[in-house]
Amino acid sequence: MENTEQINTMPRIGDKAPAFKAVTTQGEINFPADYAGKWVILFSHPADFTPVCTSEFMTFAHMEPEFNALNCSLVGLSVDGLYSHIAWLRTIKEKIEYKGMKDIEVTFPLIEDITMDVAKKYGMIQPGESSTKAVRAVFFIDPAGTIRAMIYYPLSMGRNFDEIKRALIAMQAADKYAIATPADWKPGDDVIIPTAGSCGVAKERMENKDEMTCHDWFFCTKPLAKEKIDALGTTA
Repeated sequence: MENTEQINTMPRIGDKAPAFKAVTTQGEINFPADYAGKWVILFSHPADFTPVCTSEFMTFAHMEPEFNALNCSLVGLSVDGLYSHIAWLRTIKEKIEYKGMKDIEVTFPLIEDITMDVAKKYGMIQPGESSTKAVRAVFFIDPAGTIRAMIYYPLSMGRNFDEIKRALIAMQAADKYAIATPADWKPGDDVIIPTAGSCGVAKERMENKDEMTCHDWFFCTKPLAKEKIDALGTTA
């Protein structure tokens, strides 16, 4: 019972990211202290030298400059050892071509977690799926070290990287512009003005009242220029 309880421990949105020190392919890290002032995407994969994980790591590495431009660092984890990580990443660079991506070098840290200590801290071990492999978890951690969102995928399904990037941008936009984003929102779409009690109260708070559209007292939107979204990384 003790092991099951420990494995099932999961942080929640709004919690401080559990702290840990670990060995990685880029040296030792002290998490999340080493990333203070930055957003971090901490993600787990089930195992090295597996096809779905390989496609994901190539995509993360290919998109890393896009995440860095949003003041966001990437940190990966699996329960494999450091030498397995190094050999796998070398194989990716030297041998694998996928969707036009080749000669891909993974430069972000990949955590060695043979003991599963970190995976257990973050609820990445889901016994119903596997008691020996981490599921495909994604944690969005803000510059203050707070968990802002989590996404979990089963072992068999690769992640949607457009959605991961969209979620990061939406949270950054919400923080900077005090808005919310509607279903299927993409940069350049209208955003939601958080409910202020009534449409009239919401209009009183807005500087450019003519830009506001009220569909009903509880549902008001306004434009948010894509240029402002594109500038988030430089103003984070």
